[in-house]
Amino acid sequence: MDNDRLDRQNLQPLAEIDRVIHEPARLLILAYLSIVESADFLFLMNQINLTRGNLSSHLSKLETAGYVEIKKEFVDKIPRTLLALTEKGRSAFHQYRRNMKQVFDSLSD
Repeated sequence: MDNDRLDRQNLQPLAEIDRVIHEPARLLILAYLSIVESADFLFLMNQINLTRGNLSSHLSKLETAGYVEIKKEFVDKIPRTLLALTEKGRSAFHQYRRNMKQVFDSLSD
């Protein structure tokens, strides 16, 4: 019985996982954005290997959650979209990493 309770306690962080972040494409987006100040839409699209529509859809969900800031500008009359993590996004991503690390560390080999 103690093992059951211990396992539930160790796995509790999984129940608290942010589902917005946990989706693989959005996790990749946040992972890339967590190591840079900002990234160009096309650069991120090529790094993650998503279509424009897929990346745009995932970014919309992240923007709605307040995790990503999207800035559109023109450079020499060419549109450019810059993406950056918000403070809320950076905090949520770090919490996600802590929760996952806690779960993985508690699992025995």
